[in-house]
Amino acid sequence: MKKSSNPTYSVYVVELSKDVFNEDRRFRNANIQYMGMLECLYVGMTSLSPEERFKKHKSGARSKKGYKISSRYVEKYGLYLRPGLYRHLNPMTKEEAIKMEEHLALDLRQKGYAVWWN
Repeated sequence: MKKSSNPTYSVYVVELSKDVFNEDRRFRNANIQYMGMLECLYVGMTSLSPEERFKKHKSGARSKKGYKISSRYVEKYGLYLRPGLYRHLNPMTKEEAIKMEEHLALDLRQKGYAVWWN
């Protein structure tokens, strides 16, 4: 069966409270270059709209089997979406989104943001 090349995926960026940097050692250790000038961000990818995915994060959503499907960083520290950082990239295929999630996160980190992605 041929894989769909239908562009139905999106990357998205959530601004996090800077408390995440002060309170979470894993986040801080992943962003040793962070100088505190720009925001803390979470980068993800989804087949939902970025707005729907953000709501799932904030609600602490779980899968039908009971697995947590929300990021603890977005659930606890997520403030709002930052569409100006990602809207121009969407939509894309799943394969493109997988690559773009990391590419965007590393690009934002290089620009001085503190960034988390999976």
